[in-house]
Amino acid sequence: MKVSIVGAGLAGCEAALQAAGLGIEVDLYEMRPAKMTPAHTTGLPAELVCSNSLRSDLPHNAPGLLKEELRRCGSFLMKAADNCRIPAGGALAVDREEFSRTVQKMLCRQKLITVKKEEVTEIPQGKVIIAAGPLASGSLADSISELTGSGSLYFYDAIAPVVDFESINMDRAFFQNRYETDGDADYLNCPFTEEEYYNFVRELKLGNRVSTRDFEKEIHFQGCMPVEAIADSGDMSLAFGPMKPVGLIDPKTGIRSFAVVQLRMENKAGTAWNLVGFQTKLTYPEQKRIFRMIPGLENAEFVRLGSMHRNTFINSPALLDCRMRLRTDERIMFAGQITGVEGYIESIASGYLAGILVAGTDTLPSADTAIGAILRYPTAAVTDNYQPSNINYGLFPPLKKKPRGGRRARREAQADRALMSLEKWLESQVFLFSKYT
Repeated sequence: MKVSIVGAGLAGCEAALQAAGLGIEVDLYEMRPAKMTPAHTTGLPAELVCSNSLRSDLPHNAPGLLKEELRRCGSFLMKAADNCRIPAGGALAVDREEFSRTVQKMLCRQKLITVKKEEVTEIPQGKVIIAAGPLASGSLADSISELTGSGSLYFYDAIAPVVDFESINMDRAFFQNRYETDGDADYLNCPFTEEEYYNFVRELKLGNRVSTRDFEKEIHFQGCMPVEAIADSGDMSLAFGPMKPVGLIDPKTGIRSFAVVQLRMENKAGTAWNLVGFQTKLTYPEQKRIFRMIPGLENAEFVRLGSMHRNTFINSPALLDCRMRLRTDERIMFAGQITGVEGYIESIASGYLAGILVAGTDTLPSADTAIGAILRYPTAAVTDNYQPSNINYGLFPPLKKKPRGGRRARREAQADRALMSLEKWLESQVFLFSKYT
């Protein structure tokens, strides 16, 4: 059997590697670098564009649980991420370029995968996995829209800026992880006085922004709200959001600052640092002017400025069956962010599922696993006002009996239940389980 996979992003690469590992011949199509998207900068597979973080790696929260499940399932991209990780406290962050090159090597080593550097403008014949991502080319998006009989939905995603470490004023900034004052810290903090904070918020709200095109309605995914859009909702919204000072004590003053901007390492060399939670659609000149108001970034040199791009996704619950196939044409599957799963790790999970499903796995992971939640959200959610979602415990079925100990105890119980269910499912999938033992 042979399958065509459209898109060599996170979902497409994971799907290709899983399918090929199970004996399926794969043609993997990628239009970059011949045709670029508004967000990508290279032609490498599995390029990370919004952040280098795959979010929390703590085992009892939902993103951490999903990562643990993927590791147990033998996810190729999780293995690549673990091999390319850089310090980020309790989060899993990677060196972007090293991660993409590692995935590229994995693809090259798999003899059943043929990478085709060309744009796909029409749906290929035979079995197909469409993993074109939220930045599918216009021609392909038109083909998908024609195929599904409905226009594509869309929302906006924003990319945070990155600064050169050497340009940071360390007389103002300090290293510290939230709630941790001892040991090596992975985050760099820029503290604000009350006056500095309000001046900064004022300029954010007044700053010039990239205009939305006349024919596009502006919709932001809640998890990637531009920092200026957060500021628009109230002067203190940032201080209770990405700039919250809780758990951080400035060692120079011994007190908690009024607000704090955190930076996270972008590469293993530590030469570039990402402004955490500072996705933006400010114009480039305004980004430089306003972000240099951040204490410690007065003379910041920007390795990358933030940008804004339109992301497309289909109304998956109305279009896909429980195995991610198009209801009107079962030879066509969809995977990744184009289905409405949001986030890097969620895209990897969706690609994993597509790869094993196209290879013929007979039973599906249960709804109380994180992978099962990623499968069921885009295929069984309410179709009215369908919106992208990250993995979260709200997607899981409730516990039959709530444990004592509050929210943390419930989360631990849900995680324990998920891992037990996953192990039972893996044991039932002989051809999968034997591959990794």
